[in-house]
Amino acid sequence: MSLTGPATKKQRMDVKTIGTHNGTFHCDEALAVFLLRQTDTYKDASLKRSRDPAVLDDCDIVVDRGFTEVFGHGFSTKLSSAGLVYKHFGKEVVASAAGLEPSDKKVDILWLKMYKEFIEALDAIDNGISQFSPQEQPKYRNRTDLSSRVGWLNPRWNESTDSQKVDALFLKASQLTGDEFLGRLDYYANAWLPARDLVSVGLSSRQNVDASGKIMLFEQFGPWKEHLFELEAEQGISEDELPFYVIYPDETGGNWRIQAVPVSPESFDSRKALPEKWRGVRDDELSKISGVDGCIFVHASGFIGGNKTKEGALNLAKLALKM
Repeated sequence: MSLTGPATKKQRMDVKTIGTHNGTFHCDEALAVFLLRQTDTYKDASLKRSRDPAVLDDCDIVVDRGFTEVFGHGFSTKLSSAGLVYKHFGKEVVASAAGLEPSDKKVDILWLKMYKEFIEALDAIDNGISQFSPQEQPKYRNRTDLSSRVGWLNPRWNESTDSQKVDALFLKASQLTGDEFLGRLDYYANAWLPARDLVSVGLSSRQNVDASGKIMLFEQFGPWKEHLFELEAEQGISEDELPFYVIYPDETGGNWRIQAVPVSPESFDSRKALPEKWRGVRDDELSKISGVDGCIFVHASGFIGGNKTKEGALNLAKLALKM
């Protein structure tokens, strides 16, 4: 499916009308309609589902009509109707749902994050863009994604396709996509984004932890990898000044972790893995080899280790820098 171009807009003083095609519905237009209804302009809009050009031409905006556009900002996936609406109205939706002023720079961060993590996949699926090359065969089938779950809401082949019934199912699908969108946005706005401040403080104060600037200390756990790489790029930190290790408290065990910073957010390779002779060693044996009390483990790949105390984790990091 495609999407309705920037849309058919008509300036009216009465209630707005959103148009889209009838018949089988898909995730993209279901979410597009939901998103439009989160804006001031279309929050009370009625909906018309039809393939009659005369009906659609009378609407204020129409989604899921042929068009070609991409999101930009480094993204090249062809947009679906969801992506197109999100591109043009998404900042308003994000600001409103997150309780932020439209001018707040956090709106831009969340707008881009939601496209990357939520919307782009819907665009790709709608446009038949595979995650894999044609030579690769997926090892399993996944029919639990949002696009698939919307698809299952359509009437079965041997059920009635009465227009009123299908329209009601479309509204159910629209609410499903909207609830998931808002739930994901709530996480990014109130859990993921606040961690950025934690990482920013740790990055700027790392010389206070160790003069080398290679060790960062977080007094509480939070998602840090993506923020760290973005902040390093924004601040123009040179390669020879990049941190190697992050120290943070275990989320549940009351212990402390030392983790090697990966070469990229998704990589299993580290900028400087923990010393080879520590890898795969645990407890007292690790304490004996390293000379640091309270050791718990170092992973066999050297990307992470644990100690019972913050001081112990810091000592491991400082020793690792010299090895």
